Amino acid sequence: MTERFYIKGGTPLKGEVSIGGAKNSVLKLMAAALLVKGSTKIYNVPDLTDVDIMLKVIEQLGAKIDYNKEEKAVTIDASSLTSVTASYELVSKMRASFVVLGALISRCKEAKVAMPGGCAIGERRVDFHIRGFETLGAKIKIENGYVIAKASKLTGADIYLDIPSVGATENIMLAAVLAEGSTRIQNAAQEPEIVDLANFLNTMGADINGAGTSEIIINGVKQENLHSIEYTTIPDRIEAGTYMTAIIATKGKGIIKDIYPAHLTFFTDKLLKMGANIKLLNPTSMEVSCKNRLNSINFITQPYPGFPTDLQSMAMTLLTTANGVGIITESLYENRFMQVPDLNRMGADIHQDRNHAIIKGVKKLSGTTLTASDLRAGASLVVAALMAEGESVIEKLHHIDRGYENFETKLRLLGGKIERRKDSPQVNPEETHNESYL
Repeated sequence: MTERFYIKGGTPLKGEVSIGGAKNSVLKLMAAALLVKGSTKIYNVPDLTDVDIMLKVIEQLGAKIDYNKEEKAVTIDASSLTSVTASYELVSKMRASFVVLGALISRCKEAKVAMPGGCAIGERRVDFHIRGFETLGAKIKIENGYVIAKASKLTGADIYLDIPSVGATENIMLAAVLAEGSTRIQNAAQEPEIVDLANFLNTMGADINGAGTSEIIINGVKQENLHSIEYTTIPDRIEAGTYMTAIIATKGKGIIKDIYPAHLTFFTDKLLKMGANIKLLNPTSMEVSCKNRLNSINFITQPYPGFPTDLQSMAMTLLTTANGVGIITESLYENRFMQVPDLNRMGADIHQDRNHAIIKGVKKLSGTTLTASDLRAGASLVVAALMAEGESVIEKLHHIDRGYENFETKLRLLGGKIERRKDSPQVNPEETHNESYL
């Protein structure tokens, strides 16, 4: 059976929505739990397929897992590990699982981890990870699709990243926790998820300073210094940005709860410049609304604290019906405009020139059958379908399920007319999506 979203657009979203734990943080926290010879309990864990994959990777290494979905908590007992191999079958499904390499090198001084997979949004090499490990003293070879690492010991060193790679920063941080001496990562990634990982590790007994800046210092500690902890994951800023976009795109009014507004400063500023209304209600919630047609502006994706690439597709969806012409420059990934053909099929006027997208606002989008090509592009098509006139069907929901917990349920609570259905493979959605299913 094939799962599809059936969406009837044109209804303003109204109400309240609570944001879950950050996918891009919790996956790394779970990998970091491998450093402790004991149990770690992580709260605010979203129910996502990516979380399920990471837990399988960790379980494959010998850790014991207790995942309570009702409590949104995971307990990882890594008292003893029975393997240092993370299989291709799992790692190829999700790039973030590659971060177990740093944790295994740190604790076990050896690892065999498959080359990573994930969304096909462009080239994301692991050179920076490998050079960082080698600088710390590990011997690395790539063989039969696996990165094989060994180190008699790891020694702190100065590591400069050519670009502020989030994954490389995280992997090197994990490897350096138990290294002898101090490690300095220069041109480090500054994302909130990096800060969350550092806070998690420090709570565990590590000694890390400077997370959230371009220079991170990791003073190595002994294995016996690390201890069991309980920790709560930060809110997901990309999920928050998605619901902000959906409410604004449908000319609605809603409250986004359980967030850290400071993590969304750049995105919020852009929405205000387009003409949206945003009001901080308290330290963890804000009200967003929009009555009038938005105005087009330009966007350039940049590493944090710049405009996030994970919200680029949301910005594009808003620009499709805004006044004037807006230009989006994607400076991080060369293949992250995969939503463009589907948006144009809905009536958008988007011209792509390499890493630039020129969007001329039209009066409305029209519903049709759409395909989620990756996680964020898929979510942006859901938003486009909610704002469009008529009915839409969205296929390949497995991409969306990687990063959005109970997506259709939360949207329905806001008044969105969206349904998830299991259809037989023979069903042609072009022939069925005009039924009055909503």
